[in-house]
Amino acid sequence: MQIKLYTLALLTAALLISCGEEKDKTTPDKKKAIKVSLSSPAEGISPFVTVSGKIEAVNSANLSTRMMGFINKIHVNIGDKVKKGQLLISINNSDLRAQLAQVNAKITEATAAYNNAEKDYQRFKALFEENSASRNELDDVTANYEMAKARLEAATQMKNETESQFAYVNIRAPFSGVITNKFAEEGTLANPGMPLLAMEAPGAFEVRATVPESEISSIQQGAPVKVLVKSIDKTIDGKVSEVGISAKNTGGQYPVKISLQETNADILSGMYVSIQFPIEKTKTSQAILIPESAIITRGDLKGIYTVSTQNTAVLRWIRTGRSYGDNIEVLSGLKAEEQYITDAEGKLYNGARLSVE
Repeated sequence: MQIKLYTLALLTAALLISCGEEKDKTTPDKKKAIKVSLSSPAEGISPFVTVSGKIEAVNSANLSTRMMGFINKIHVNIGDKVKKGQLLISINNSDLRAQLAQVNAKITEATAAYNNAEKDYQRFKALFEENSASRNELDDVTANYEMAKARLEAATQMKNETESQFAYVNIRAPFSGVITNKFAEEGTLANPGMPLLAMEAPGAFEVRATVPESEISSIQQGAPVKVLVKSIDKTIDGKVSEVGISAKNTGGQYPVKISLQETNADILSGMYVSIQFPIEKTKTSQAILIPESAIITRGDLKGIYTVSTQNTAVLRWIRTGRSYGDNIEVLSGLKAEEQYITDAEGKLYNGARLSVE
């Protein structure tokens, strides 16, 4: 009986070991390498120079004052639409009003002196013509009249100067537009040159960009360009309006302005864009092209799968440019000699084992 039990135990153990071995054999099948096909980027001739830029309003201004004083009132908020000449900020002007009162008093005094001097001049002029006054007397009266006239003119100009300073304590909109930023609060001290408000005129936009010195000679004023606004997925026609001729203090980058030929409510100041400048065929550059079907999109990010040295999948993010039919230009993230995955017999993910065909 004991022999039978011992034999049964051996058979049970053998069966369990056999089942375990079969389980181990099936485990690797779940991590079976994914068969993939690789390809290298095509190199095409790109008749474009592509740079990055930013949309800005044509009319924009940072408003400041030339007078020091405490801010009494800010009459607008960010986002408010204002008209040209509308009062935006009031700065304490008690000192300026006192100065204006003093100037007015001087004008009153100078006016009275001028009127008396003018009467004397007219009287002595008539007497001189009647030979009842001498030349010396007329000359003295004439000199006194001219000095009184000059003092009145000086007081009047002083009043004009004082009144002009009120423009810097009552800051008004230089053009019709929208308030875009506020740099100060009521009760704070405004200093000369310190920005207080920012505003811009909506509807008229331009693009400002910098072009490297290796490409600036290819950019011509008036040339048509394509402006890619990726945040709204739209391409806008533009024209080169200004080309900088100096790269001083910019690290070899030349400023360029592009006027947009289309205005759209979706376009906002501050949006980043890619600008494509057409260049001559003699100055073309090689473009790295890959099929759009190979691109993985995750939100605003675009990437491709490549193969690591351990034969595993690696998701690499890239920056793309212009489309050429079914292909798209890769601006960065992939070199011309590197391979990428174009087809896979399974779902790819970072670290997935691969079998390259």
